[in-house]
Amino acid sequence: MTSTIVLITGTNTGIGYETALQLLKSTKETYKIFVGARSLEKSVGAIDRLKQEEGAESTKSTLEALVVDLEDDESIQKAYEEVEEKVGKVDVLVNNAGVLLDSQAKQQNLTTRQLFTKSFDTNVTGTQVLTETFVPLLLKSDAPRLLFLGTSMSSLTISEYPQPYFNHAPPAGWPKPNQEFWAYKSSKLALVMLMRDWAKTLKNDGVKVWAINPGLVATNLGGDKEFLESIGAGDPARSGGLIRDVIEGGRDGEVGRMVALEDDIFGGVVPW
Repeated sequence: MTSTIVLITGTNTGIGYETALQLLKSTKETYKIFVGARSLEKSVGAIDRLKQEEGAESTKSTLEALVVDLEDDESIQKAYEEVEEKVGKVDVLVNNAGVLLDSQAKQQNLTTRQLFTKSFDTNVTGTQVLTETFVPLLLKSDAPRLLFLGTSMSSLTISEYPQPYFNHAPPAGWPKPNQEFWAYKSSKLALVMLMRDWAKTLKNDGVKVWAINPGLVATNLGGDKEFLESIGAGDPARSGGLIRDVIEGGRDGEVGRMVALEDDIFGGVVPW
């Protein structure tokens, strides 16, 4: 059986890891998954953990280590050359890797400029460089798919309302509490524009493109998983399941949009 070639960035943790696991458990498709991570140690470590997960023991899908650092153009080019040499194409590119640094800025002594520069370098610029680099391999697929991990927190429509992301105005005075995640949200807003342009640019090439709203889930993104759990963050396995559903054709009627879980408060598609 021919395997569907999937490349996931940031696979060693969080939603990327859960996406790889859900693909391993799939009963619909067989996958060859490139486990993208910033170091070989992280990628190999993720592969070792994935192989031990319940439900992954009998999979016919395979895992392949891949070093790819979105802040390093040379790393991205080497990753491209490695994938091209090994399989010659990519059927699905999942742009999952990203950073949320706002909540850690003070502890890391980041200035506002450093915070925004680092956030955009990974979440926008690095993702764009990687996508541009890998498009030739996507175009060699018979059914290419391109996914970008977004967030409904950056929706302009949702930002007009006080819920669900605490968009109420803080009390008068200065300084204000650090609750807005400005760098993260603005970088993800820019990422959605990239998605929309890629959807248009690659339409006549037959590439299906989406943004994914994973929902509020408990991962180490932002460096405070315990806090996320305390405010009701869900299981990232559900986000992985959503991405698998997109990969396997379940959301083909919503190409070019930001899709969410069907039972999400947005009814499956995030208003923009």
